[in-house]
Amino acid sequence: MFYQKCIIGAFIMGTALPALAIADHYTIDPEHTYPSLEFSHMGLSIWRGKFDKTTGKIVLDRAAKTGSVEIHIDTASIDFGHQKMKEHAISADWLNVAKFPTMVYQGAIKFNGDVPSAVDGQLTLRGVTKPVNLKINSFKCMPHPLFKKEVCGADAEGDLNRADFGMTLYSEGEAGKIHLRIQVEALKDDAHL
Repeated sequence: MFYQKCIIGAFIMGTALPALAIADHYTIDPEHTYPSLEFSHMGLSIWRGKFDKTTGKIVLDRAAKTGSVEIHIDTASIDFGHQKMKEHAISADWLNVAKFPTMVYQGAIKFNGDVPSAVDGQLTLRGVTKPVNLKINSFKCMPHPLFKKEVCGADAEGDLNRADFGMTLYSEGEAGKIHLRIQVEALKDDAHL
């Protein structure tokens, strides 16, 4: 009889408590994550520079349809495929990498149904933090064929004005507009306590 009461009690307790959702934690794969900037060059063409060194974490709670992202970008790693442009970009007039070696993007992931669709975020660049929201154009998770764990990837984009971050040289009107893209892949952590 005592045994039956224990089973009934355990069943009642189990049904009375809501199931706790466990968020999944991911570490950004620096070999497959390359944030990039696009901006007009005198209205003639579009210059594109990508950052080659990135680290960060992503958290996804699919049951609650929430998540977060934090990406740290080495500003000196920007590459335009043009040395003079890199020298200008890392100078005190622009990214000022000597004083601000890292920029950080972090924010809350928003879902549309079961799929992440946007990030309400903040960009910290040159010591200034401003809102920069990103639209997630694509998102997919799958088992990684080599690492035998889940990997997720996304492509996101949004706009900012470089003058808002203290880069005022040649930033009047459309010249100050920068299109930020973040191409990211992240591997699920083995365990998170």
